[in-house]
Amino acid sequence: MNAGPSVAGADSAADSDPSVAGLVPSVTGSDLSNIEVAAIALIRERRVLMVTARGRDVIFMPGGKVDAGETLVQAAARESREEVGLELDATQLTQLFTVLTQAHGEPEGRMVNMVIFAADTSAEPVASAEVSELHWATTADLFRCPPAGAEVVKRLNALGLID
Repeated sequence: MNAGPSVAGADSAADSDPSVAGLVPSVTGSDLSNIEVAAIALIRERRVLMVTARGRDVIFMPGGKVDAGETLVQAAARESREEVGLELDATQLTQLFTVLTQAHGEPEGRMVNMVIFAADTSAEPVASAEVSELHWATTADLFRCPPAGAEVVKRLNALGLID
């Protein structure tokens, strides 16, 4: 089964997915359960911040899995601190949209549910121990992105936020 990407707006995601508004339930059961991810979109000069994780060859949105008992927005703030050294106030992050697509490097049918939050800071991001490089990406970099990242870049472009 090859499910195509699904992109939902922030309003509909909050209505249809209880994890968007509150806590993410703990994942149990099948190996094909969705991977719940929160990420930030930091945009400067019509480019979005992306990262290369150590030992990987693709570029990702700064973000990661939601820990048990953590809200999506808390996870986005924590991951931005851990990956790119940005201290972001979770109350200042604005949910943009949600992407649901095949998870990169996972068995067919295992999906990633990625909620994207807009970040606004003048602080300079820096690569952490988890991240080997920072990239300011546009649609010209789609070939370097896994499915979820590519959908995020396309959606940011459709919103007129990046080139």
